[in-house]
Amino acid sequence: MRLLAVLFVLGLPVSAQATRLKELASFEGVRANHLTGYGLVVGLAGQGDNDSARFTVKSLAALMQRQGVNVSEREIRVKNVAAVMVTTKLAPFARPGQKLDIVVSSTGNAKSLQGGTLLMTRLKAADGRVYALAQGSVTIGGFSLGGGGGETQKNHPTVGTIPGGAIIERAAPRSLDATKPLIIQLHRPDFTTAARVAKTINENLGSRVARAMDPGTIEVILPEQFVGKPVELVAGIENLQIQRDAVARVIINERTGTIVMGEGVRISTVAISHGNLVLQVEAENKVVQPGAFAAGETAVESNAKVTVTEQSTGLAVIKQGATLGRVVRALNALGVSTRDLIAILQAMRTAGALEAELEVL
Repeated sequence: MRLLAVLFVLGLPVSAQATRLKELASFEGVRANHLTGYGLVVGLAGQGDNDSARFTVKSLAALMQRQGVNVSEREIRVKNVAAVMVTTKLAPFARPGQKLDIVVSSTGNAKSLQGGTLLMTRLKAADGRVYALAQGSVTIGGFSLGGGGGETQKNHPTVGTIPGGAIIERAAPRSLDATKPLIIQLHRPDFTTAARVAKTINENLGSRVARAMDPGTIEVILPEQFVGKPVELVAGIENLQIQRDAVARVIINERTGTIVMGEGVRISTVAISHGNLVLQVEAENKVVQPGAFAAGETAVESNAKVTVTEQSTGLAVIKQGATLGRVVRALNALGVSTRDLIAILQAMRTAGALEAELEVL
């Protein structure tokens, strides 16, 4: 059976324009889980929270009481301590003893987490159960220094990381059932792509075990030779080469002036006229002074000259069925800027000449 799985993977067709199914989809239930915890970072050399952060004071007092030290909140100064939130992801099929990288983020008014040490923090999932314990020295990859009215900062000093700072204490829930059909979920649902995935799986397994349930879901019944061995089946399926399909789309971000066009973008025959409007203002100030013995005051005369010119670049005709490359070359020939190109694409879409979805962010 293992040899059959290997031959299944090696026998996959390879296409220069195809993409592995691993990049296009995921298997239902095989996902990471977010973990979050609240903790304290100590040893901050005066860069921690100040006394106005009352939750930090209460947290430190509670921690010291659990350690057998009875202290009043009024006696605590927390300038060397910072309250933080600790976040990470629990990988699917993770087991106790494995380590996780964690992110430590200040929740109070600490100036920096540089040189701090995170005390043991319980990390919980959405079900409220503890899955990992975190502790270790925080690395921020920057600094924040100041004094004498000046201050300098590199990177973000109130957020740090601890590589391998959490140890898994509870196994992640197992979600891959060896007796139930596999469910493949496309990242971008599409009828054509879903049908191609099911067809490709059936062709490579030699039987009709896969069917597209909807544009984003494909069900795969475990073949007889893979019953009880879902890992081998998944290893073969996720390496299948799929020719994906997608709706032609143009993405426009007017705030940044970014335009992204897919390869499937086509246009109908259209004529485009583009002109640049130039506004020029020239100001000339002249100082007028009265004579030596004349009564009067010094005055300033302002003469402003405003000139408006329009530089026409003519009319460009783009024929029907033009590809993305031809569209870009034709528009560049007009000398248009990114901002002007956005306006042209919007006008082409309104005129019905742009055969693609226009999405403005």
